[in-house]
Amino acid sequence: MDVTLFEWGQFLTLLLIALALGADAFSLGVGVGMTGMRLKKIAKVSLTIGLFHVAMPLIGIFIGIYLSEIVGDIAVMVGGLILIAMGLHMLWNVFYGDDEEDKSMKTTGFGLFLFAFSVSLDALSVGFSLGLMEINKLLAVTMFGIAGGGMAAAGMMLGRRMGNWLGEYSEVLGGLILVIFGIKFIL
Repeated sequence: MDVTLFEWGQFLTLLLIALALGADAFSLGVGVGMTGMRLKKIAKVSLTIGLFHVAMPLIGIFIGIYLSEIVGDIAVMVGGLILIAMGLHMLWNVFYGDDEEDKSMKTTGFGLFLFAFSVSLDALSVGFSLGLMEINKLLAVTMFGIAGGGMAAAGMMLGRRMGNWLGEYSEVLGGLILVIFGIKFIL
């Protein structure tokens, strides 16, 4: 099996984007995990987030594919700008966002659905960007789902054990990764 440098580059790019998307789930997971969640609840919440991290980019990819046929070469630039905007938004929330949310209400019933949806909104935008580009879409959404669910679980587990100090730094890293890859797509 001959794997080209482009395929490895694409894999590493998708991995870093998946980790950037997962960083948001991780940081929120730390805060939610600090409420003292049981392992069964952590598994349920992280699985739901993982599924949303697959479904939301798929919706975005289909929208992006449709729009790429309409706007052509401008599509890649638009996708890059969206990644930059998302990264800057993540950074803005870290430094100026409201920390007063009650995270314990987000893990049951409709609250779980809304929590997973809100954590996965950035994955929708990334999916839109990827739909505008030539990229292995199945690999992308699989990696996003695994990273989103896995990092949410890791964040909740860490939140159970430690404090709030690490969650914010992971979101900063995630925001910076999105900005860097957005710039890469534009240039």
